[in-house]
Amino acid sequence: MRTVLSISLPEELSKELNNFAKKTGRNKSDIIKESLSLFLWEMKLKEFQKRLSPRAKKLGIVTEEDVFKNIS
Repeated sequence: MRTVLSISLPEELSKELNNFAKKTGRNKSDIIKESLSLFLWEMKLKEFQKRLSPRAKKLGIVTEEDVFKNIS
């Protein structure tokens, strides 16, 4: 099932979207869907990191390098 969503964009952002769509040969709807999907994924990741950060710090895992050392 699909839902139609109407959005309002500032003129400059609309121009950038149009130019990007033309440049890449993609339609604006697909670009917006991909962008929204990435944004939501990043927000979930940040929430996950926020919840796990206190536990990680207790284990001495503070940087991304620490994470890689522990999983390698």
